Amino acid sequence: MNKNKINRNKIGLCLALASGALMFYLFDLGQYLDLGYLQSKQQLFADYYRSSPAQTIAAFMLIYVVATTFSFPGAALLTLLAGAIFGLLAGTVIVSFASTVGATLAFLLSRTLLRDSIERRFAQQIKAIDEGVEKDGAFYLFTLRLVPLFPFFVVNSLMGLTSIRTLTYFWVSQLGMLAGTIVYVNAGTEMAKLDSLSGILSAPLLMSFALLGLFPLLSKFLGTKFVNAVRANRALKRFRKPKQFDANMIVIGAGAAGLVSSYIGSVTKAKVVLIEKDKMGGDCLNTGCVPSKAILRTAKIKSYIDRADAFGLSNASVEVEFKKVMQRVRRVVEKIAPHDSIARYSELGVECVVGEARLTSPWTVEVDGRQISARNIVVATGARPFVPPIPGLELVDYLTSDNVWKLEQLPARMIVLGGGPIGCELSQAFARLGAKVTQVEQMPRLMMREDDEVSDYIKHKFTADGIDVRLLCRAEAIHVRDGEKFLVCKTGAVIEEIPFDEILISVGRAANTQGFGLRDLGVKTTERGTIEVDEYLQTNIPTVYACGDVAGPYQFTHTAAHQAWYVAVNSLFGRFKKFKVDYSVIPWATFTDPEVARVGLNEADAKQRDIAYEVTRFEIDDLDRAIADEEDHGFIKVLTVPGKDRILGVTIVGHHAGDNIAEYVQAMKQGIGLNKILSTIHIYPTLTEANKYVAGEWKRARTPERLLAWVEKYHAWMRRDKSTSGEVIAQPLEQSNV
Repeated sequence: MNKNKINRNKIGLCLALASGALMFYLFDLGQYLDLGYLQSKQQLFADYYRSSPAQTIAAFMLIYVVATTFSFPGAALLTLLAGAIFGLLAGTVIVSFASTVGATLAFLLSRTLLRDSIERRFAQQIKAIDEGVEKDGAFYLFTLRLVPLFPFFVVNSLMGLTSIRTLTYFWVSQLGMLAGTIVYVNAGTEMAKLDSLSGILSAPLLMSFALLGLFPLLSKFLGTKFVNAVRANRALKRFRKPKQFDANMIVIGAGAAGLVSSYIGSVTKAKVVLIEKDKMGGDCLNTGCVPSKAILRTAKIKSYIDRADAFGLSNASVEVEFKKVMQRVRRVVEKIAPHDSIARYSELGVECVVGEARLTSPWTVEVDGRQISARNIVVATGARPFVPPIPGLELVDYLTSDNVWKLEQLPARMIVLGGGPIGCELSQAFARLGAKVTQVEQMPRLMMREDDEVSDYIKHKFTADGIDVRLLCRAEAIHVRDGEKFLVCKTGAVIEEIPFDEILISVGRAANTQGFGLRDLGVKTTERGTIEVDEYLQTNIPTVYACGDVAGPYQFTHTAAHQAWYVAVNSLFGRFKKFKVDYSVIPWATFTDPEVARVGLNEADAKQRDIAYEVTRFEIDDLDRAIADEEDHGFIKVLTVPGKDRILGVTIVGHHAGDNIAEYVQAMKQGIGLNKILSTIHIYPTLTEANKYVAGEWKRARTPERLLAWVEKYHAWMRRDKSTSGEVIAQPLEQSNV
């Protein structure tokens, strides 16, 4: 019975709203909320106010409340009229209460009519929103009112769907809208003083109009400053701020992100303290990019020798001395290490501290009992290999990208668990050096971030290199029997055991956010386990920034360095100007053979995001230099805006793809299209010519056939014997009349 009554009430409200809207437009009531009409009746309203002030105020407030409740147009004009009739003080008070009452009624209408049905349909989403509103609802509402990014009627309707209390909604709305109300009422007050056209040029009126136009910008700027100050105060109020600081910036972690942050800080003459508990250079130098590329180079040389006949070389062979291979890898790391060393950064003016850092406040870090303070702290602690909870894994000395470089003997049988970039690179390297590699991937293809054809291409290449690629294969457990190690895998309904000597775990990386005080400080993390940062790479603790793998969203050395610039500048100079981190053009490469390089969208991304595109493709087997190098395989695929040459994304599969992608990265960053790439001279014979040929394919596909048909006719006409048309034809000298 109660439910039926509620439904009847809702139906009644809907009918009332519909009737009100119908009457408003049917009787053209909007004409009475027109600037011209209000100006013509301004004196009449003023006279009526002088004779009957209470009735005038009541009638005005009623009209204002109805207009804002039903979101009728004209609220801004009514606010100007309030200034003209009642003056600044009285007009502000009247409009402030009337607008708040109307907004609250609109809020209640939305809650009554829509809340229940929306909650039933989107229960989980509404629950999450309500949790946020319960915690910070008043703060967010005040931000929306103070910084008018959204029309107020939208705010009224959407907030009605949340669980915010009505009383809270009323007083926060009134407080938040007060500044804007004053500006509009003041403009109306000045307009009422006009007694001639010359008054338009009066300083007060011009100032009022200036405030009226600048208010949205000023409110956004000042409101953002105010909101940030409130947020910072809330985050920092439980900590004691030092009276002076030891440094301008503390950087935790000396990987790519930490080193670049420190470098930029030192170049700008800031006092920087860099803390590293292990090795300078981080994962990239010691266990990632550098050693992996070193072993890939050796494996590549071995592959050339294996196919020496293709180069006209007979009886070529080589014996792999794995211990020497790994010695070379370490030698390469040692040769590059000075670039990232304590000595180099100390010369730059960075104070390098070796030890485990722990955040003790938003301004202080403790290292081995020493307290170091700074205005800002940069967390650049990187990531580590993620090790899944496979039963029995603890029974074997498994490898990851961290410790695989300690191997001294080439494993005869090796399992690589994971089909991402790291797993693919190391699978191919060890297979080419002579290990029998089985690559296990639970997804339907390798390199899931790339297009299907890219994954298929690499899989076929791996198979040719002798790698046993198992897709849709899930690792279930590890068994050890009689000293023999087995990985139990499940492919569909089939369960089998794969024997191995070494297993390399390469299924992803986890951000290093534990063990150094982030949680105690209250720094928020994301569902992916990375530190939650805003568009300026600032955490919810305003003095703490994060960059690199620990922050995401990309876990590449070059994006870590890219983020580090923003972190350094924003943390050191953010009080004057902050810069939003730019992820618009992010390239990457997987250094398999052939290499796979990417920038921007691929076809899978474009389809998922419903972005229209055209594809232009060039097969590298048609490129002269690739043929000469016996590397004539792979392709370039460029996605462009339909009908235009603007590049949306590029995928290259081929020899030195990671180098060749650079031209497209710059083109996308600088807004250069395929037409300009086509008109650029590329050296012959080089692999980069392929970029020009792709542009040529794009142009050829858009040849103006109708125009060329007329051009063909023109050329045919120009080839005709023109003597019949009266044109003088040159004669041999002996036949001339001379």
